Amino acid sequence: MNLNYIRDSIEAMNHQNHVDILKILVKHKDICINSNKSGIRINLTELKPAVIDELIKYIKYIQTQENALKIDEKQKENYKNEYFSER
Repeated sequence: MNLNYIRDSIEAMNHQNHVDILKILVKHKDICINSNKSGIRINLTELKPAVIDELIKYIKYIQTQENALKIDEKQKENYKNEYFSER
């Protein structure tokens, strides 16, 4: 995965996921985190490969959870339509 994909994936996440990403980054003391009233900025090009790998692992985890949730919601909707709809 390239850095643009990582950036785009993180930007598309919700607030709680952003907090979790920040927790991952804060664990590594050598990362420069810049913050202002617009938010927090991190230069991904300066991250070590181990940190990039950790971010990728978290992104994949979130995507897997979201996909599973979509499948469950679709199945729930199908059950609702099949068993609880008026005929």
